[in-house]
This record gives sequence, structure tokens and C-alpha cells, in this order.
Amino acid sequence: MQTLKSNPDRLREVNNDIQELGAQVVHQWATLGEYDFINVVEAPDSATIARVSVSLAARGSTKIRTLTALTIDEFLAALG
Repeated sequence: MQTLKSNPDRLREVNNDIQELGAQVVHQWATLGEYDFINVVEAPDSATIARVSVSLAARGSTKIRTLTALTIDEFLAALG
């Protein structure tokens, strides 16, 4: 938060960092509550999102919770 206060554009710069790691921010919200931000990030595979998560978390300026999401069609196809 200190970084954002002194450099609000850093938030968008992180989106570029994510893209350089092979993923893309699809949606992004600032939230009030338990989490400060919610980002929907698409990556071609789990290894890419793991690389993004580790890279960003290693900076020490953020905590990340990753949730894998499936479309309803993907979910139903997986069932059967």
C-alpha cells in the first residue's frame, strides 16, 4: 500500500509484469473488505500461473491467493 500511495501507476505496471511472465490480467477490481484487490488472470497452464504467483509474491509486497476457475461447460465436460 505504501508503494501505491507514492506511485499509483505501479498497479498498472504490475499488469505488464504479469504479461511478460506469460499471463494476462482480464479483469481487475479494488475491493473494500478482506482483500484489497481481485484480479482475474488468464494463463495457458498451471505452470505459468505458478510462475506469476511466485514471482509476484517473492517481491514481498503482496500476498496472493490463487483459485483455478472453469467455465460451466468445462466443468460439465469434466464430469462426464
